[in-house]
Amino acid sequence: MDLYEIRGGRLDVIAEEAEHQDRELTTMEPHDMVSDRGRGRPCEASTFQRFSVDTNESLRFEPCEDISPSPTGAVDGRDDNDVFKEGDIQCEIVTIRNELQEKVAEMENFASHLEEIFLTVEENFGRQEQHLEQHYNDVLQTLSQRYDDRAAGLEEEKKSKLEALYGQLLTCGQTLDATKELIEEAQEIYRNQDKRLFLKAVMPTIKRIEDFAKGETDLTLSTDLEFNTPLADLSDVKAMMDSINVVPAPSAPVINPQIPNSATEMSLRVCWSLFSDDTVEYYELYYRPVLEDTPADSNSELYVSKVKVKETHCTVTDLLPNAQYELWVTATNTTGISPASEKALYMTVPSPPLIKQRECTSCPEAALIRWESGNTNPVDSYTVELSEMGTDGTENAITESVVAVPTCQCLIQLQAGRHYLISVRAVNIGGPSDRSEIITVSTTGTFFYLLEDTAHPCLSISEDGFTIFYGDEELPISAMALDDNTFTRCVAVLGDVIPVRGRHYWEVEVDDGTEFRIGVAYEDTERSSYLGANNTSWCMRHILTPSRHKYEFLHNGWSPDLRITVNPVRIGVALDYKGGTLSFFNVDLDQHLYTFHCHFQNYVYPCFGLDSPGALTVHNSIEAPDYAFI
Repeated sequence: MDLYEIRGGRLDVIAEEAEHQDRELTTMEPHDMVSDRGRGRPCEASTFQRFSVDTNESLRFEPCEDISPSPTGAVDGRDDNDVFKEGDIQCEIVTIRNELQEKVAEMENFASHLEEIFLTVEENFGRQEQHLEQHYNDVLQTLSQRYDDRAAGLEEEKKSKLEALYGQLLTCGQTLDATKELIEEAQEIYRNQDKRLFLKAVMPTIKRIEDFAKGETDLTLSTDLEFNTPLADLSDVKAMMDSINVVPAPSAPVINPQIPNSATEMSLRVCWSLFSDDTVEYYELYYRPVLEDTPADSNSELYVSKVKVKETHCTVTDLLPNAQYELWVTATNTTGISPASEKALYMTVPSPPLIKQRECTSCPEAALIRWESGNTNPVDSYTVELSEMGTDGTENAITESVVAVPTCQCLIQLQAGRHYLISVRAVNIGGPSDRSEIITVSTTGTFFYLLEDTAHPCLSISEDGFTIFYGDEELPISAMALDDNTFTRCVAVLGDVIPVRGRHYWEVEVDDGTEFRIGVAYEDTERSSYLGANNTSWCMRHILTPSRHKYEFLHNGWSPDLRITVNPVRIGVALDYKGGTLSFFNVDLDQHLYTFHCHFQNYVYPCFGLDSPGALTVHNSIEAPDYAFI
């Protein structure tokens, strides 16, 4: 029976059941329904739906025309019980309809599954039939060739025997002719009456007879009349016949694409599949690294390794991290080896990233973490993991993750006044790498390092990155390594504060015998200009005069006329983006010195300059005092 006949037949039965249910619904409550029709009011069934069944489609449900219910629930002599009864019928109809729909869907799925099975069986039968026909053709061809060879050999043997017998027959005939001649000659001599002539003629004849008698005549056959009947070696034919009952060689396996998180830094888990009717004794997995100078489709056999396994999966070890590998697999049974599968590309997970601690900054609200990949092949993304450190110095068991970071830096929102342990993982299709080295980030205050690539050539920066020095000796211009990002006129350097529009606070320790400039500036501030002399920088300047210490608060070359009586040794700088202020304080006296009011369009960077030989030390990661942001 054809599959479509089965499906059609079963669905026809379902259609008949549906029609039967329609008839039951039609006959149900005839009095009420007829009375309703008589008054031009169809059955109240806004949720009732008609359905139709098609053998090639799923059930299609078509809603009936909506009928507005009666506001009282009982019209034209109908009481509440009828309404409730009709509502129960409608609920039952909906339930039956849903069950019927589910049953039809299940039967359609089952019919589709049967159709797939029929197609698979038919395909497998065709393959087996073709395989059997090929085997029998091979056997018949081998036997025919063997028959031709044996017939040709027998014909050659027959020919050689006949030629030998014919030669022997000729020899016998010649001997008989000679004997007959001698006998006739002897008889003629015997009949001669002349004794003298008899004696004269008989002596040579006797001599000839004696010579003839000396020769022995071989009366045995020169060839054997029997033909050789060697046993036919049909072992190969038997093997071919036996192979008819053996399964054919496997088809080419299908190697699966790499599954996410299926690799480690030095191993790959590879899976493949095979046709269900193939029999396999073992598989051989081949793999080799894809080098930068070797294309993925290259036929080069260099660096090819092989693993023999019995399962349809294998874990390959001793590999390179963040490396791409080309893999293919073959299947083998007693009949032979299958063709190789198509080649697939797998990747091991990357090496752990390297956090650039000198470029990581933080503030009470967030932290900016920078790192470098350290991998030659691209990395899909990065994951930043952080956990809070307890008051006793232990790590919190709860670890938060920031996933799918596309670049080698990440801005993380944090809570103020906490200590965090932060690490980074690199991720590709193989999975995440091991954790990088863990760094500690504190959100008690703003933390940053100095940007050494912006420093004037005459400046020296301490090993810890927080103190700058300006020596007495001036470097010649030829000895200065200058670029577009380096200060060339003002002996200054920028700090790398975190780009967060919140509140930032840091302190600077100076010597009252040193001329300095401290403040903030835009990243693109002119490197050939002095800090505070343009509209892209704001700074506090200390100038030594013969009579006093002079302090200026410069922006765009202008400063208010202020006098500070006590020379500050430790100066606090408070930057408030939201309030649009930049304030300076004498930390030792908790004294406010001056405040710039400006709406900063872009992020600003701390700036530090020395106008005379001396030193300046930056103190950051300090909690801002209460008076800093009043």
